[in-house]
Amino acid sequence: MKSKQPRKQRKERFSAPLHKRQKYMHAALSKELREEMKARSAQVKKGDTVQLMRGDHAGTEGEVQKADLKSGTIHVAGVSVFRADGTEVPRPVQPSNVIITKMEMDDEERKKIFSR
Repeated sequence: MKSKQPRKQRKERFSAPLHKRQKYMHAALSKELREEMKARSAQVKKGDTVQLMRGDHAGTEGEVQKADLKSGTIHVAGVSVFRADGTEVPRPVQPSNVIITKMEMDDEERKKIFSR
């Protein structure tokens, strides 16, 4: 992005194609994972275990149930709210507000990224 104007920065983010939105789905790694993977952050994927660092649910640790590129949020097990009719719904969380504590390494592409 070349512009410094906040409105253009936001517009670029909201109208970005999905392959660019993947970059926004990164979260910091825990200290143990940093040393092991030799990286500071990684893309959050379904199956990863994360710990919330901000918000009402700060300190909660759970598995990622869904990573939604369209809205740029993740759904974590144990992080939910109740609707007025009493039904429980998952609460979307920004990936920047979590740290990854355990990574799911079944994906060949992910293994290749961290073996560099």
